Amino acid sequence: MTKMIAESKSEVGRLRRAGLAGITLTVLALGLAACETTPSAPPAPARPQYTSPIASDRLVGRWGLAAYHRPDDATRTENQARAGCSNPYVITAGPNGGVMMYLADDNKLTELVSKQTGNGPVFIGPPDEPAGSQADRQVVRFDGNVLVLKWMDPEVAKRYGTMVYVRCS
Repeated sequence: MTKMIAESKSEVGRLRRAGLAGITLTVLALGLAACETTPSAPPAPARPQYTSPIASDRLVGRWGLAAYHRPDDATRTENQARAGCSNPYVITAGPNGGVMMYLADDNKLTELVSKQTGNGPVFIGPPDEPAGSQADRQVVRFDGNVLVLKWMDPEVAKRYGTMVYVRCS
């Protein structure tokens, strides 16, 4: 009888250990399953796709730069920009298909894109902002050799004027 009781106690102990192991495995499996069903962070929003008649590679190069505040000064300013080729403003290709230029009051280069919505005006500005936003510049004129840009932010336009870029030879 004692032997039978000892065997029974041994069997109960073995069943308890097996039960604990089963519970532990079940808790682990549920924990892992919860990890699998927890939603991950949403993907970054896609960059807006713009159409524009100005391809980025047409803007890359060395440019003389000048600016005017009065439209009567446009021709004179274009000649000043041409003379500025001795110390050119350099536009390089950006890593994501845009061009590297400076934003207003910023001393670091930022990748900008040429953007247009429908048949509206063409702008150059940050790719993640809508065409015509405050950080953009509107393309007033572009013929491949002369680029005239007007700041969209009125306060910035008042300080910097209309920018005239003339391609350096």
